[in-house]
Amino acid sequence: MGIRRLQAAPLLILASVVLAAPPATAADAPTPTAVSTTYADISAANYADSHLAAVALQKKIDALLAKPSDETLSAARAAWIAAREPYMQTEVFRFGNKLVDDWEGKVNAWPLDEGLIDYVSRAYAESDTQENEAYAINVIANKTLKIAGETIDASKITPQLLVRSLHEAGGIEANVATGYHAIEFLLWGQDLNGTGKGAGNRPATDFDLKNCTNGNCDRRADFLRVSTQLLVDHLKLMAGHWSAAGVARRDVMKDDGNAGLVALFTGLGSLTYGELAGERMKLGLMIHDPEEEHDCFSDNTHNSHYFNAVGIRNIYEGTYTRLDGSKVQGASVSDLVRAKSPELDAKIRASIAATMMRMTELKTRAETVEAYDQMIGEDNPEGNAVVQSVIDALAVQAKTFEDAIALLNIDGVAILGSDSLDAPEKVTGGDKG
Repeated sequence: MGIRRLQAAPLLILASVVLAAPPATAADAPTPTAVSTTYADISAANYADSHLAAVALQKKIDALLAKPSDETLSAARAAWIAAREPYMQTEVFRFGNKLVDDWEGKVNAWPLDEGLIDYVSRAYAESDTQENEAYAINVIANKTLKIAGETIDASKITPQLLVRSLHEAGGIEANVATGYHAIEFLLWGQDLNGTGKGAGNRPATDFDLKNCTNGNCDRRADFLRVSTQLLVDHLKLMAGHWSAAGVARRDVMKDDGNAGLVALFTGLGSLTYGELAGERMKLGLMIHDPEEEHDCFSDNTHNSHYFNAVGIRNIYEGTYTRLDGSKVQGASVSDLVRAKSPELDAKIRASIAATMMRMTELKTRAETVEAYDQMIGEDNPEGNAVVQSVIDALAVQAKTFEDAIALLNIDGVAILGSDSLDAPEKVTGGDKG
């Protein structure tokens, strides 16, 4: 799997917290079916919460479009940030479940060439380094488009236009027309601050039909309205796939639940290592590029990273706290590991706790000192070190998951790597995570 273990800072302070799990014997080990049932139950609840949060976001966006003001725009932005909390915990299900991975690009594709959607800075629009012909095509301002030799009728902003004609148009993944990040761009606008202070600063009047700024406020409102409805619909669909009769649940219950263990460990390892530590953190840190920041328009990246880590912990420990405060819990992979090796289970729990401690430090810094895009700036050794400490902890965590896979003798797990971690000499510029 090519996972290289990095040296983490001393974490002995965590021992008293994470060694409290009760002893177990082989007789106490849950069945793979029981563990996979918990995995599916948590997924169903997590996607259902993501759908509920998206519905709440939709209500705030409807209020913004009905009466654009600084207050309604701020409320819509706050609802977007709140909606990210449950969704980012679901990303552990993306890896190992083909159904989810194939669907995920509709809701969380990034980074995006935002000029596809709306107006951008002159420097961006006139850049001659872009490889995507549609990077500044601006569908909101143009009712007829031409992409990859195809003429597109964009006179009406419809779900079909966004999904079938614009999203990944020309086979270019950066042509993102749906999902959280398209909505994020419409709510915040471009972040023109680079690795300096500040997020996007779109005015509420960009949606005001009577006092319109930057033109095409009606089409901008239509795009925001349609993309938000699509997000709600896509999340509802995925929640259904994990329901009692859903196809995603059925898939992980195959082979007496062993298929679920393969998916579970693929998700734990891949999100921990290749995706989060590598593509979402180390890559941006190496090239000091704010475009590699996950929530780049809103400066919410610290929360997205944090809740990815929470999602990993949820699945290892077999417990998820819902938006209403209730808990979904059951037989866990931690129980399974502890029955064979209490020492390894304690080691894994310690590594997860270490990651959460480092993530909390990053989150606190982002909320009190500087945003994540500032932390990865080239002339910021202190901020760089905070980000690197999380990467180091994640790499150690990934190695403990590999140890668990070997202990349980699980075949078929493929953990995602990243050139930023495995072959840094190959990294010359940005990449998509």
